[in-house]
Amino acid sequence: MGRHDLYCVKDRANKKKSAHVIVCGNEKGGSGKTTTSMHIVVSLLKAGFKVATIDLDARQQSLTRYIQNRKNWAFIHGFDLELPNHFRFDLSRVDSNTEAQSSDYSSFERAICEVEHDHDFVVMDTPGSNSHLMRLAHSMADTLITPMNDSFVDFDVLGRVDPNSLEVSDISHYAVMVREARRQRRAVDNGLLDWIVVRNRMSTLNSRNQMNLLGAARELSLQLGFRIADGISERVIFREYFPMGLTALDDVSNLNIPCRKTSSHMAACLEVEKLIKILRLPIDQRGIQRAQARQSWLERKAKPLEMPDIFAD
Repeated sequence: MGRHDLYCVKDRANKKKSAHVIVCGNEKGGSGKTTTSMHIVVSLLKAGFKVATIDLDARQQSLTRYIQNRKNWAFIHGFDLELPNHFRFDLSRVDSNTEAQSSDYSSFERAICEVEHDHDFVVMDTPGSNSHLMRLAHSMADTLITPMNDSFVDFDVLGRVDPNSLEVSDISHYAVMVREARRQRRAVDNGLLDWIVVRNRMSTLNSRNQMNLLGAARELSLQLGFRIADGISERVIFREYFPMGLTALDDVSNLNIPCRKTSSHMAACLEVEKLIKILRLPIDQRGIQRAQARQSWLERKAKPLEMPDIFAD
């Protein structure tokens, strides 16, 4: 894939008003990319925005399964759950690496062209490995979210630290890739990529290791220009909700499910809402108006039709 191919999707999209592209990326698995992506998607849908999702992880397809679980649960139980317009990628069946990349690129281009101009947001979940589609997605991002478990093991994909002073000694492979994606984005439309590193699975108790890690992250953020945000903690409800496709933002009190609203559910909901605010997404009055209209429609749909009593005196 040449440089011209890498740029042409975003270049074409900029000829008209484009959706805001959110990419959730990290070259390390198990950092909470899919859980973070799904909660952002549901938050935007509940705010009334039209959202498309693209699952670039052809092997795991965790976001695809999450959304399918949500669709199945809503259909079986008759619930009205918000759903995005979803696209997935399957593993390429061709032997040639060049042909596989060309096929993947064509599929990606079709998906982007279909959703770019009639959706408010496009959310992409990426695999935990470096690939041509992952690099392309990062170069298109308006907002890049990098979930990272709160440990030096996960921090290593961003930067290396001196074992004695714990100061950042070098930047790592993923950070180099993001820096190149930023350069490519500026070359296309002079756009800025807002990069947020989200600290997931943080301990509820402050520890020396946690403070050292935060210090290293802050030092690296000055070099690379990313912002730091607190994400989701290690909570059982995030694992319990996956088979049903639910999130902490869904009102489970009205759903016939074994999981009930608890203090943990409320805390998780507050964490997600706080994260959404920190992301500073372009949420305007249009989405609020659509959300109000949708809620009004749901209330009318749920309300029984009142008919006059023709037999009354």
